[in-house]
Amino acid sequence: MKSVLVTGAGGGLGREIALQAARRGCAVGVLDLNATAAQETAVLCGKAGPAALAIGKDLTCNGAPKEAVKEVCAAWGRLDVLVNNAGYGGIEAFLDMTEAMWDRTLAINVKALALACAAAGRVMREQRAGRIVNITSPASRMALPNYAAYAASKAGVDSVTRAAAVALAPYGVTVNSVAPGMMDTEMQRSTEADLAKLEGREDIEAFLAERTRRVPLGRRTDCETVAAAVIWLALDAPDYVTAERLNISGGLDKD
Repeated sequence: MKSVLVTGAGGGLGREIALQAARRGCAVGVLDLNATAAQETAVLCGKAGPAALAIGKDLTCNGAPKEAVKEVCAAWGRLDVLVNNAGYGGIEAFLDMTEAMWDRTLAINVKALALACAAAGRVMREQRAGRIVNITSPASRMALPNYAAYAASKAGVDSVTRAAAVALAPYGVTVNSVAPGMMDTEMQRSTEADLAKLEGREDIEAFLAERTRRVPLGRRTDCETVAAAVIWLALDAPDYVTAERLNISGGLDKD
């Protein structure tokens, strides 16, 4: 039985990743800032798979990533997979950006993710095996003046992914990322609503349709599809795949 830790798993993509891992027979550590949401996901995973553990924790707190890894190892004796899904993004006009937005975004999306990679990596180094999957975004390669902190943070995720892949390669540990396209999550909905407001767009449906038309496949994706890609990297991909970025964006990210 493999053990998996999924961060930001209280809902949306993180919950779907946790559920798909559970259905594959994995014991799943469900981490979320919202302890109640983490417990709800853990209950669902417990019904779908062999075991689940709810971890209500703020990853930006000192030592939190290390503690989360330690809890999973205490429960199941090892950590086979880490999925860094927890993230934050907010809309601000470039000329009105604030320190608070940058501090929060980088703390969650880059600093906590990097420290979680290192904490999991230390365990996986001793096991001589393990897989880490980080959630990045097409935004990391786009010019988004009203979403600058988020886009920059995801470029940071790409950099950390490459660095971790090289650092952990000698120990048989792979590190890859998945870049989801537009999908129906609470974060996506709130972000687009804020963006429409900032751009003075009153017809939200027309605004969303316009954005969807930018996707070459002409439609949005869903959490099930993106989670399946994460699970493939976490459990099924050849062990020679590392330092890769898998775009599940319908052609929005073409590189």
